[in-house]
Amino acid sequence: MAASTNGTIYILINEAMPGFTKIGKTTTSVEQRMRELDTTGLPLPFECFYAANVANVDLVERKLHDAFNDQRVRSRREFFQIDPERVQSALEIAGGEDVTPKNDVVVDADDQAALNKARERRGSFNFQMVDIPVGSQLTFARDREVTCRIIDNKQVDFEGGLMSLSASALKVIHRMGYSWKQIAGPDYWEYNGEALSARRLRMEAED
Repeated sequence: MAASTNGTIYILINEAMPGFTKIGKTTTSVEQRMRELDTTGLPLPFECFYAANVANVDLVERKLHDAFNDQRVRSRREFFQIDPERVQSALEIAGGEDVTPKNDVVVDADDQAALNKARERRGSFNFQMVDIPVGSQLTFARDREVTCRIIDNKQVDFEGGLMSLSASALKVIHRMGYSWKQIAGPDYWEYNGEALSARRLRMEAED
């Protein structure tokens, strides 16, 4: 029997490819692997949604790929049309240490600016487009004890303050130790267990 190998499973998203999630592994650092993946064929850098060190990286990656095989975009490719939150939930079952990078992994200031601009553009969102009524409660994907309530078509009540989805999500992320300057709020707030960005894509596809 082959010896198990410690390594990291990563869940990557890319603002240029909304709705798609990359599930992969590395025995180096997540940051190094993300830099390797940042090629001229991609208009924007990857973002690490979640990463964890696990005891048997080959087995865990294979199990995740098998579990979500129906959502695989192409055989022998690590891209899946699936919410990253679902993959994170499955990966957490395997245990391991959370090693998600706290900073964006970019080459230079131009890359950071492009990423921030893309996040801001995707953050342009209203609740009418996804048929969620005022008064509904939303849950934060990374900590489901954190909630907010919809006040109007674009704003939520978060801890007594009226703000956008992105502003409220950024506050939560900063408390978790991340130094991101911009965030697409619909990627991190959920309604009935579904990320708002995924709900938007699903409903647009159904039209």
